[in-house]
Amino acid sequence: MSDIAPLFAVLAVVLVLALGLLVGLAGLLVRSRLARRARAESEPVAVATKDRPYPAIVINPSKFDDLGRVHALIAAVCVELGWAEPLWLETTVSDSGFGQASEAVESGADVVLACGGDGTMRFVAQALAGTGVAMGVLPAGTGNLLARNLDMELNDLAGATRIALTGDDRAVDVGRVRVDDALEEEVFLVMAGMGFDAAIMAGAPAELKARVGPFAYVMAGLRSLHGPRVRISLTIDDEPVLQRRIRTVVVGNCGKLLGGLVLMPDAEVDDGTLDVVILAPNGIVGWAAVSARVLTRRRKGHRRVEHWQAQRVTITAEVAQQAQFDGDPIGDARTLRMRVDPGALLVRVPAVPGRVEP
Repeated sequence: MSDIAPLFAVLAVVLVLALGLLVGLAGLLVRSRLARRARAESEPVAVATKDRPYPAIVINPSKFDDLGRVHALIAAVCVELGWAEPLWLETTVSDSGFGQASEAVESGADVVLACGGDGTMRFVAQALAGTGVAMGVLPAGTGNLLARNLDMELNDLAGATRIALTGDDRAVDVGRVRVDDALEEEVFLVMAGMGFDAAIMAGAPAELKARVGPFAYVMAGLRSLHGPRVRISLTIDDEPVLQRRIRTVVVGNCGKLLGGLVLMPDAEVDDGTLDVVILAPNGIVGWAAVSARVLTRRRKGHRRVEHWQAQRVTITAEVAQQAQFDGDPIGDARTLRMRVDPGALLVRVPAVPGRVEP
């Protein structure tokens, strides 16, 4: 009996320790569940996001000195209008907005806000065209020609954000262009072309535009004013090929430039056509005549300026020329094959009072 008593004592100690361990583990499980419940209750945004629309912001960080202030301002407008916290996606040197906008669509964003210049708008549009997901326009560039042609807010980021979240969807055309022997098409929303205009864009780098603003284009234009004319072949839809000697040829989805100037008076962003203009001045006198033509907005009747409208345009230069898409220099090109993609992109514009959604 005396040999068994120590055994019972040991078993009793083991049982007590085991019960204590089980009680401790049970307590830990209960506390863990309570902690998870408390965290869930303290994070209503994550739950509420499923029931609220949310925007994605594709932003070019190089356009802002204080990104934190921009984030806070846009987020405040989202809260004010009952939207969820935005998904923030910054452009990079290697990806100017296409990849970010594609990620936004895949994440289920209800609208994608492009915050930057016309280049950022172009790459975001390339990803959104044909998806049915609308693009909001938050202009922060030098030209901001898309915003100007759509009569959007230019210097009011909060106001532009409100339009992007509450405005109407407008279906606008997209220009699609293939360069030389490239297999893939690129897009443009404003204007694309080759010659003098592309030389201006190439001569106004981002650093210069950051210092002097739109005056950078004036400086670049003066440097390129005395260049030679170049021979091109131009095909408008199925018409016979035209031969011209030009300083620049521009194909536009819309026609307004900086300072209220209108290069293509008949151009509309949703008319299902592209507008083509050729400028062929020879010397200072020729440029004076072209300038008078642009200022007076006359469309026909001048041998130095010609206009067409088309669904398809092919431009082939005798010698490779500098080319640009929406103000972005793309280098030298000999052939640009362009077509219009009617109504391919939805853009948020100011709501029309009394308008009923279809």
